Amino acid sequence: MIDLTQACSRTAAVLGQVGEHQLRAATPCSDMDLAALIAHVGGLAPAFTAAARKEFGPLTDTPPHLVEQPDEGWRQLYPARLAELAQAWRDPAAWEGMSRAGGVDFPAELGGLIALSEVVVHGWDVAAAAGLPYTVDDGVLQVLLPHVSAFAADPVEGLFDAPVPVPDDAPLLDRVLALTGRDPAWSAG
Repeated sequence: MIDLTQACSRTAAVLGQVGEHQLRAATPCSDMDLAALIAHVGGLAPAFTAAARKEFGPLTDTPPHLVEQPDEGWRQLYPARLAELAQAWRDPAAWEGMSRAGGVDFPAELGGLIALSEVVVHGWDVAAAAGLPYTVDDGVLQVLLPHVSAFAADPVEGLFDAPVPVPDDAPLLDRVLALTGRDPAWSAG
């Protein structure tokens, strides 16, 4: 079991700092501006909450669809969704058996790691696009590094871009980001 609480609260804190004037900013995700990326974070949280609870249905059975705008009231709604996501994965049963998200079945333990990587990587994406600082505890990054390394070694189409080279002694966050195809030095400016 991995505690997603810290990662979810850090991403929620970043969301709370995004100004309305920044919503059209470019992001490290070339197919999304900041508004669409925030909407994606708002949508992935309930999907992975349902996956943790094994509440299969529309939230878990359909691939994520990109929307251009976050939900009305997203500044309160999305942090609450992220808190609920963290809480759902605190249940040991969330990590057992099989689960599903995006219409794909997987071992529940893998689902928890995917949820964590989505929260951390997209939290960084939002922060980078808005010019905000973003930190993650090394313990979380040490859990994520082998997870994203495995996906970089055996890519799943549409999940991550090709890895970006970084020095072997680069900070953990930079190595995690690079393995997901992100340039850790990326900025919207």
